[in-house]
Amino acid sequence: MKIALINENSQASKNNIIFTSLNRIATKYGHKVYNYGMNDNNDANLTYVQAGLLAAILINSGAVDFVVTGCGTGEGAMLACNSFPKVLCGLVVDPTDAILFAKVNNGNAIALPYAKGFGWGAELTLDNIFDNLFSSEFGSGYPKERVEPEQANKKILDNIKSITHKDMLTILKEIDKDFLLNTINHKAFKENFFENAKDNEIKEYIKNILY
Repeated sequence: MKIALINENSQASKNNIIFTSLNRIATKYGHKVYNYGMNDNNDANLTYVQAGLLAAILINSGAVDFVVTGCGTGEGAMLACNSFPKVLCGLVVDPTDAILFAKVNNGNAIALPYAKGFGWGAELTLDNIFDNLFSSEFGSGYPKERVEPEQANKKILDNIKSITHKDMLTILKEIDKDFLLNTINHKAFKENFFENAKDNEIKEYIKNILY
């Protein structure tokens, strides 16, 4: 699985802490992490809304399979992600949230609160969250007597999102061009996106915006 890390500008100083923990745990389970920032050393300046747009571009293009994002509370990043098609993002505050989101909700993105409660021992909490998340069988359900209805509800939700959302390419064509350009015009995106994106139409449109 390819995993993207995205955090918004207020939490740039914590990017390296988050990436170190995520990369260590994800690698243990055979996954690869791509750090899309932002951090204090790159040229991105992402708001939580842009983090949601970036997550949607990566998921819809097939550049990654999963996104780990967040902001001060995690709420804004979660709402931004869920405003786009094919992105199902949950707010994860603790390790129990992580394992239940994976098993019950079977989403493809999580938003973490990087300011609220991010104090002494934060690295241990991150390790436990990511370990519970990626050691779980996504969509396996919990508890066992609820597996069937939970899986059925996930399919219903996916179908509803396909009806209530425009496709990603249409969104990219209609969204404010300066907002889009400011979201993608940075080093980490250019280094990782074009190498991994599978949707050629989205890839070509993004290329035309950048170049």
